[in-house]
Amino acid sequence: MSPTPDTKDTRAYYDEFSRSYEAHRRPNDPHGYHALIDDLELDLVEKLGRGKDVLECGCGTGLLLDRIAGFARSAKGVDLSPGMLEKATERGLDVKEGSVTALPYDDESFDVACSFKVLAHVPDLGLALSEMARVTRPGGVVIAELYNALSLRALLKRFGPSGAISSRTKESAVYTRFDPPWILPRILPPGTRLEKTRGVRIVTPGAFAMRNVVGQKVFRAAEFMLADTPARYFGGFYVAVIRKD
Repeated sequence: MSPTPDTKDTRAYYDEFSRSYEAHRRPNDPHGYHALIDDLELDLVEKLGRGKDVLECGCGTGLLLDRIAGFARSAKGVDLSPGMLEKATERGLDVKEGSVTALPYDDESFDVACSFKVLAHVPDLGLALSEMARVTRPGGVVIAELYNALSLRALLKRFGPSGAISSRTKESAVYTRFDPPWILPRILPPGTRLEKTRGVRIVTPGAFAMRNVVGQKVFRAAEFMLADTPARYFGGFYVAVIRKD
């Protein structure tokens, strides 16, 4: 697909990011910060998508999709970045280039449509959710992760220095939004309902806290214990399970 004005910069950013994206992620750091975030996200996907047809919107290099393929009946992915998709293809995954606001799949093709760390970079969040709902079968679910405006992570991102993916490109180069949890009921696609929510990275201050065995054990236990409690409203990542009627 040809990039539109609102996706061109995002695509270029992730094409560059693809070169170093996995440096601190599985399999290079199987017990660290990113592994914890992945496990909290995939725990939901597996509970709702085991033995079913799953689509990951914004699959990147396929790290999560590869694991989804291990428990789903079928696992497919879509991503805006050819650079990211090149690595996903090398893993033998079923992926397509495309945008979450114009998914290249037919109506009602999947039981689960999930997206992690992607919707925060989409200006029209409502359209993205509608597209994910469109390709989901009745009775299926959309799993949508937002960057939470009520979190410590949001505060640090707002007032702290911008992170960098290379010596010349900072995170500020790509559009990023932080939304409060109460925005979701206002933008749910017709024919869907909010079924449950989960908080991810509620008490873990950052990747540095997971650099030793004690930190890994303490923060992993705390995050899984708090993920589905009222503390979820303050998670750096806020995950919604949206059921399609």
